Amino acid sequence: MAQSSQENKRVSIKEIAESIHSPEAFLGKILQNLSRAGIIRSMKGPGGGFYLDSGDMSTPLSEVVKAIDGESLFVGCGMGLEFCSEQYPCPLHHEFKSIRNNLSEMLQKTTVGQFNDDLIKGKILLTKSHIEPDKTRTNSSD
Repeated sequence: MAQSSQENKRVSIKEIAESIHSPEAFLGKILQNLSRAGIIRSMKGPGGGFYLDSGDMSTPLSEVVKAIDGESLFVGCGMGLEFCSEQYPCPLHHEFKSIRNNLSEMLQKTTVGQFNDDLIKGKILLTKSHIEPDKTRTNSSD
């Protein structure tokens, strides 16, 4: 979507779903949440579809995650327990808190535009269709 938006094009749910191999109904709900949160734009009718304006490219990925999944990734317990807190920690609390804080920081620092640039440069992928068959089983510790 970001790449098409840079070319002043809008993309349909069907086009996005096909490109990332996702069910249209599932993707539609995600796009609706992103649109309601003001992270993406939509236009109905002929020539319509989803797009990003130039200001949307500076949106931190943390806002995308919040629009889709809420705040739980940033404040929730690693075991999903409701009572977990600093005062009453679960077995994973302290280690998970550190991981959660690092993830939160990374998502706040990375923008939609940076993510898009990395996709264009081939530094990251959204599907495995661009991976050479013998390279699909590598260590992901990079």
